[in-house]
Amino acid sequence: MRATITEHRPDVAVLHLKGELDADTAAELRVVFTGLLERPIPRIVVDLTELKFCDSIGLSTFIVSKEVIAARGGWLTFAAANPFLTRLMQTVGLSRYFAIFPEVDDAIAAGQL
Repeated sequence: MRATITEHRPDVAVLHLKGELDADTAAELRVVFTGLLERPIPRIVVDLTELKFCDSIGLSTFIVSKEVIAARGGWLTFAAANPFLTRLMQTVGLSRYFAIFPEVDDAIAAGQL
């Protein structure tokens, strides 16, 4: 898995994930989230456009990160999930826990509300 961060607004970071998120790469994602959590109010959109696979360890990393982010008054949303990831999140019930938007810009705009 490869992770890159772009700033789309001064207060919103977009985390772009590429490849596969699994037990072997989840630690790398935790390190990235640790850096993003240093923001005063973390507002993060996870761009799933190029993430091809995610296992339960990857999903748990997202859940733990969201809990920490929410406790700090921020938010974590997803954008552009492929059909596999969309079905996975629906199957395990995460689509009720995370907002999933069709595009990154939609997720950023929703955060302005």
